[in-house]
Formats: sequence, structure tokens, C-alpha cells
Amino acid sequence: MNISFNDSQYDVEYYDEVCEKAEVVMFGSMVIPVFFSVVIVLSLIGNILVLVILGLYENLKSLTNIFILNLAISDLVFTIGLPFWAIYHIWGWLFSEALCKIVTFVFFTGFYSSILCLTIMTIYRYLAVVHPLSDLRTLRISTGVYMSFLLWVISVGAAVPSLFYSALIQVPHKGEHSVGCEYESLIWKNIGFSPENVIFLVTFTVMAFCYIQILRRISKSRSHTKNRAVKLVFCIATVFFLGWVPYNVIIFLRILSDNMVKPFDKCEASINLSYAFYVCRLIAFSHCCLNPVFYAFVGVKFRSHLKSMLHRIFICQSSAEEQQGRMQNFSRGSMY
Repeated sequence: MNISFNDSQYDVEYYDEVCEKAEVVMFGSMVIPVFFSVVIVLSLIGNILVLVILGLYENLKSLTNIFILNLAISDLVFTIGLPFWAIYHIWGWLFSEALCKIVTFVFFTGFYSSILCLTIMTIYRYLAVVHPLSDLRTLRISTGVYMSFLLWVISVGAAVPSLFYSALIQVPHKGEHSVGCEYESLIWKNIGFSPENVIFLVTFTVMAFCYIQILRRISKSRSHTKNRAVKLVFCIATVFFLGWVPYNVIIFLRILSDNMVKPFDKCEASINLSYAFYVCRLIAFSHCCLNPVFYAFVGVKFRSHLKSMLHRIFICQSSAEEQQGRMQNFSRGSMY
């Protein structure tokens, strides 16, 4: 996967001499840190709330809760890398090479595990809606544990290339050089695309099939509840596809541009791809703060638990303030 947070086109001497992208780099240095900061705050709040609610009000004896737990952890792991990339866009890579490898590895592990977890949740929803006669209750909790272990093994395995082949490199720009955290060579950068493209293609196919079947099934019912479910499923599918399809298409086109494949070898096309890459990546990476909304807080139980938790917090706060006020009044009374 391409995580060239300074424009990777500078790796090619041809572009360094002919295709100047100072405006593209400036665009990324201004927009991306601000956007990432918002995503980081929302992701931390949303996913930590999910974990707290699961710990206080739910249990891990259901497969749904196990999947939601994995999704929240995946999004938090993914979010860990965003502050480093936000700093990278402003000042370049300021940290050690070892941290470059670790951050990149952790970042991609969260990325892959999040997508795989969404896919598993989609398949589970598909079985529950399209095949309701199949007794899902026979699925034991150990099944959820095994599936969770498998998704993390696949995610770690897919992220391993970024651990071994990320390095600090010199990124030329206007006759000067800055330090970048990139793949060591263009070959390894292209190879790094493979796990993401393969995983995305598989998950895209599976989720598209499942959501189409789900919509067909629940659209036949005239129930108001089912109609709400249709809208919810449609929103979830739309956000996923609109976020990740353009991003992966742009990644593929950038591979063609890096390898000077016509007509993407032109400077104007390269610059337009760079702008499109920044925008599509911002949209795609926002999934870590949107998932808690779509997969947790739209549920009646989670909304109820959230209200109960906030109610308890406010009651405890009011009681503490009232008790403090009484103590202050008592203290004043003892002075006379």
C-alpha cells in the first residue's frame, strides 16, 4: 500500500526535474494535518465509548459483541498512526527509522484488520437476514474467538512487508532534500500495493454480494422497522464503497503513473492524480471514526446504554456538587 506522505512521485528523477509539485505538497501540508486531527479526536471518543459500553453494559457471550470489540480495537490501532502522518505532512519524518517501521506496521495492521472485521460482520448480518432459518445460536463463542484470531493473523501478515521494507529516504524537492518514511525502492512500493489490492478486491466482492442480498430480502417487507433497516444497510454500504473504491482506483492509477504508463506519464495527469489521491485518502481514512456511528450507536441497545451512562455521570456529578455545597454551608455555620 502506498503511504507516501510526501509525494512519492519525487522518487523519480524525471518528475523532480520536469513536474514540480510544490502546490500539491503545500495542499497536503495544510489540509491533511487538520483533517487527521479531527478524525483522531472523533475516533478516540467514539471507539473508546464503544469499549466502555461493552465493558459496563454488555458481555462477550455474543458473536456480535465480539465483532464490535474487534472493530473498535482495529480502528484505535489504525488511529495510532495518524498523528505521526499528520506531523510528517508538516515537517517531514522527524523520528528514527525504527519508529518509521513500527508506526507503518501498526498503521497497516489496523487498516487491514478493520476492513476484514467489517467483512466478517457483513457476512454474519447476511446469514441472520437472508438465511434466518439457519440456527446461528449454534455458533459458539469459540467460533468468534477463532475468527478474531484469524483476522488478526491475516492483518499482521499483510502488514509485514511494510515492517521490513520501510526506511528513511531522501525526498528531493526544489533542489533540497527532506527525510521521508517510505518503501526503500519503487519495486517494493509496487509490491506493497498487492496485499491491499487483493484484500480490498475480496472484501469488496463479498460485501457487495451480501448487501445486495440483504437489501433484496428486507425490501420485500412493508414493515416500518424493515424499511429503517433498508436505509441503514444502504447507508453503511454506500459509505464503505464511496470511501474505498475511489481510493483503490487512484492507487492503481498511481502505480501506472510511477511506471510511466501512458497516458499517466504526463505531468498534468500526475499532478491531478496526486490531488485526487490526497482527497480520496482523507475520505477513506475517516472510516475509523464513522464505524462507531454506523455499527454501534445506531443500535437501540447502544443508544440506551449511552444514555444510561451519561445519566449516571451527571447524577454523580450533581450529587458531588450538592454534597460539596452542604459541606461548605456546614463549614460556614461552624464559624459562628
